[in-house]
Amino acid sequence: MSTGNEGRTSTTDGEALGRGAILARILLALGIGAVGGVIFNWLTMPLPWMLGPMTFNTIAAVMRVPILPPIRVRPYMIVVIGVMLGSGFTPDIIGHAAAWGLSLIFLAAYLAVSGALVVPYYRRVGGFDTVTSYFAGMPGGLNEMVFIGRDMGGDDRAIALAHVSRVVLVVGVVAVWFRLIAGYDLGDRSEFGIPFAEIPWSDLALLAAAGAVGFFAGRWLKLPSPTLIGPMLVSAAIHLTGLSHNPPPREFVIVAQIFTGTVIGCRFIGSTPREIGRAIVLSLGATMIMMAVTLIFAVSLHGLFGQPLEQVLLAYSPGGLAEMSLVAMAMNAEVAYVASHHMVRITLVIMIAPVVFSALRRRAGAGRDIGGGGGG
Repeated sequence: MSTGNEGRTSTTDGEALGRGAILARILLALGIGAVGGVIFNWLTMPLPWMLGPMTFNTIAAVMRVPILPPIRVRPYMIVVIGVMLGSGFTPDIIGHAAAWGLSLIFLAAYLAVSGALVVPYYRRVGGFDTVTSYFAGMPGGLNEMVFIGRDMGGDDRAIALAHVSRVVLVVGVVAVWFRLIAGYDLGDRSEFGIPFAEIPWSDLALLAAAGAVGFFAGRWLKLPSPTLIGPMLVSAAIHLTGLSHNPPPREFVIVAQIFTGTVIGCRFIGSTPREIGRAIVLSLGATMIMMAVTLIFAVSLHGLFGQPLEQVLLAYSPGGLAEMSLVAMAMNAEVAYVASHHMVRITLVIMIAPVVFSALRRRAGAGRDIGGGGGG
């Protein structure tokens, strides 16, 4: 299975692909994604330009359509989303940021509770070995958990499928819930930028500079999700200081979402329908556990945090940083609050999860269960 990390140039049966064939498959995936976006937009579905491509390419992957994800271009598309998210950091955010400390502290507790529940779930219900269960059950850090889990002796395919399924399910469940139950119009694209022609050239130059500087700075500083967080932080600085008041052009944002949704859907390439079905069924149970914990924390603590219930739900939901921030923007929620929590969530998982696992392994000593390979 392609996890979306390696940019592989061969099919699952070892067939080598030339550049022309690779490009054709990438263009087919993007074409399928664009069609999905148009159809979802026409149906006024939530987040149509991301969920449409994601859904259609997931179906295409299951049906063994010869598609490939635009891996090499994706980082540059993610830059656009990062700059857009940074535009949500307005000057009045500074006055509220100090009040987020308590919410961020409880976020760490939320991660601990979620992990303590989901890891045993994958071990006992999924039948995974301990290493695979541990890194599949972490609420975040898809790429990092796959790489570290593999190095620790886990099944990287099972870990990747678990995390991809989690992101897909969380984004879908949250978007549909807010649309159908809470009544938010997530099909409204007014929050996703303004037309290119309406943005002054000076602002376009600043936004382009924010993306370029953030792209290289994020990698140099080795930030988690560097091509997203780097541009977001630089864009936030530009908007917080009042140098710019505009988000990136709407047309760019739509294209970036099509690429994002296409890559997520293509992550199921190479897996059999049975593998995908089992991963989604297992992930559905894990996701429901995580979302139940999210709901308990949000309902119990949103008053203490001084935040609306919906906003805390978005901030604590174990979806992707870009995806959940897009949901927040569609709801006209405080993007800075939601994005900041997901940045901290991913950072904590990446930093702490391997350390905790190593400590557990040392404590278990030469135990038979810890450190076994395979994916059960």
